[in-house]
Amino acid sequence: MTTALVAPDRPAHRDPNLLRWLAAYAASMAGDGVYYIALSWAAVQAGTPAQAGLVMSASALPRAVLMLGGGVIADRLGPRRVVIGSDAVRCAAVLAVAALLFVTGLGLWPLAALALVFGTVDAVFVPAVGALPARITDKAQLARVQGMRGLAYRFAVILGAPLGGLAVAFGGAVAAFGTAGLLIAVSIPLLISVRVRELPPDDRAADGTTTDGTTTPWRDLAAGLHYIRRHRVLAPLMLAIALGDLGFTGPLNVGLTLLADERGWGAAGMGWVLAGFGVGAGTASTVLTVRGRLPHAGRSAGGSLVAGCVAIGALAYVPGVLAAVGIALLIGLLAGLSGVLCGALLQTHSDPACLGRVTAVSSLVSLGLAPLTMPLSAAAIGAWGTGPVFVVSAAVSGLGGVVALGVRDLRRAELPG
Repeated sequence: MTTALVAPDRPAHRDPNLLRWLAAYAASMAGDGVYYIALSWAAVQAGTPAQAGLVMSASALPRAVLMLGGGVIADRLGPRRVVIGSDAVRCAAVLAVAALLFVTGLGLWPLAALALVFGTVDAVFVPAVGALPARITDKAQLARVQGMRGLAYRFAVILGAPLGGLAVAFGGAVAAFGTAGLLIAVSIPLLISVRVRELPPDDRAADGTTTDGTTTPWRDLAAGLHYIRRHRVLAPLMLAIALGDLGFTGPLNVGLTLLADERGWGAAGMGWVLAGFGVGAGTASTVLTVRGRLPHAGRSAGGSLVAGCVAIGALAYVPGVLAAVGIALLIGLLAGLSGVLCGALLQTHSDPACLGRVTAVSSLVSLGLAPLTMPLSAAAIGAWGTGPVFVVSAAVSGLGGVVALGVRDLRRAELPG
């Protein structure tokens, strides 16, 4: 359903249309959480640890390779249509594998195929999700929507992880995959009911239309990349986001696991540290949701990245779990604040006609390239220890803040409101 009747003056938290989209997003993300738990458990049960690792990483390659093309598809076909189609394919694939495992038992090949399907679909799903808010709410509400989306994601993580564990405990991989499919299925009718608006003519500046009125995907991609490169806010913002993600991903994933093992915190201690991070990140999203905007957004994003990098480096040197939880809460707050502000700036400063491509470029680093730092971080920690690796990673993340504070147009960037 495409319409120009999306009310621009209604606050986001009181807009039923936007709340339906947010509920669909939360259901889809909760399904993702259950899916990943089911996939990891089933892969470990069906093969060796090395084989399980290959299955778990099978989605990374198609996601990274196809992400930019996914942004073009989202902009050409419309983000709502792409999100609906993506969720429908993911739902069907998960339920099909659940049925296959029920009939034949666990096997690595169906799991690997499912991971490849998810990675391929993610390449179009992620850019479309990033482009959709601009079609269903006014630009002045996009910053608040970014905070609401962060809260919905945190809720989905809190719901999905225990739900996936319970499903595995009571019904094995079949029940867990079935639960994931049903949660994703909930999002589809909600998305169908979401109203979107057409782009006005002056919002179509970043397409690849030629003089004869035709366009191709390659021209669209080139036009989108050119649009980002010459944009005074988006170009440095992409670099800041990339550096922040590259420095953050290794320490806060595989690095934290190795740190907990080194300090004897155990799985429970690591869980408390992750909980502290989640509380901090959720608090940052709540602040933007309640306030709707923060003044000096570019400066605040850069300052949060710089302060956050100091906290990341300090995490490797705290002696006990309690102190680590406090540092993790601070990291979550600062990283969450920089993340929601960078996301809000990306949303509000982009032409809606190319938001899919803009989201694809920013997501390519965080979802495609940054995960590649995890094995490198693990190898580096094995060679030099946790402290030096955390400090170097923190310095890389801090460079993103230096970029945000050093580039005048990004430093002075503001959110509408």
